[in-house]
Amino acid sequence: MRVAIFTETFLPKMDGIVRVVCLLADHLRSRGIEVLIVAPRIGTIDEYNGMRVVTVPGVTLPLYPELKVGPPTPFTYRDLQAFKPDVAHFIHPVMIGIPGMLMAKTLGVPTLASFHLDLARMAEHHNLSLLRPITDVLTRLIFNWADYALAPSKLVQRNLLALGVHDVGLWKRGVDAERFNPRYANRAMRERLTGGQPDAPLLLYVGRLSLEKRVQDLRAALEAVPGAHLALVGDGPYHADLERHFAGMNVHFVGYLHGEELSQAYASADAFVFASALETFGLVVTEAMAAGLPVVASRVGGIPDVVEEGVTGYTFEVGDTAALSEGVRRVLADEAQRQRMAAAARAYAETQSWGAMMDEVIEHYERLSQPREVAIA
Repeated sequence: MRVAIFTETFLPKMDGIVRVVCLLADHLRSRGIEVLIVAPRIGTIDEYNGMRVVTVPGVTLPLYPELKVGPPTPFTYRDLQAFKPDVAHFIHPVMIGIPGMLMAKTLGVPTLASFHLDLARMAEHHNLSLLRPITDVLTRLIFNWADYALAPSKLVQRNLLALGVHDVGLWKRGVDAERFNPRYANRAMRERLTGGQPDAPLLLYVGRLSLEKRVQDLRAALEAVPGAHLALVGDGPYHADLERHFAGMNVHFVGYLHGEELSQAYASADAFVFASALETFGLVVTEAMAAGLPVVASRVGGIPDVVEEGVTGYTFEVGDTAALSEGVRRVLADEAQRQRMAAAARAYAETQSWGAMMDEVIEHYERLSQPREVAIA
């Protein structure tokens, strides 16, 4: 089988979507499936783990300055035609994916579209709420145009069905429980995350520093637990604003971490805090749970699907900083209870294998690529 993956973001940028694309591509390759990746030209990457990457030139997005996107070119069509895919998978089709889907349809290639980014709500958070009706209509049209659609959580699945998308399956997110593991706990990393005070309570956030992530809300959690420290792993356009917002507080801007350093950061904290207003799933939450961290997170995306209230963590409505603070207080007030929650979080994460989730996607590929019966009049 040959699969073409169209994605709006890719390496060297790293975020939740890129991690899913890489994990998917790696899994397909491990199953003997040939993969072609079509992605924006951000760096000089033309190959990933033995798989060819066809890059598309583009321009910087105002709402997402780390990206450069634009439509595929006639050269993209030539490469797709030469690859002869059995199915094309579109990772939330927009600038690259919509023209790419037209190319696939022209070539008679079955198409699958998966939802990864809530563009309508993102527009609202950037004071562009007038765009939401347009975005909703486009989402309905595009995901109905695909032969099948996948949602990352039950909440998103319900939203897409309510929007008028006809056929929506569920592609849940897994976690690499070996890579994200309590055994990576490291005192030197804890010293780094706390600015040299490793015995202080340590809260961790991993993700983009942008307005929709509501990182500023985490200030309330710090104020609720005197002496606690907050480590922010990641970067983004809101960095300077957050430095001003947290001035004089025990907040440490760590920047992006990768590989074993990221594993150590997760495992070396006491709790994971996440106040985001916009998530389709919230991959970092399951990564934190795999590392043995209780979670205090907003009820968005797939987070209600994975956090068991009072067992593996606490959840709160977006913007409810009082509930956020109370959740953090509960986690840190009793070490024995925190350890029980940590063990429960780890136990849950161990059941969420990426392999099983990806094999379900392959089953969709196989179903879509089967010859279709033609009705005879």
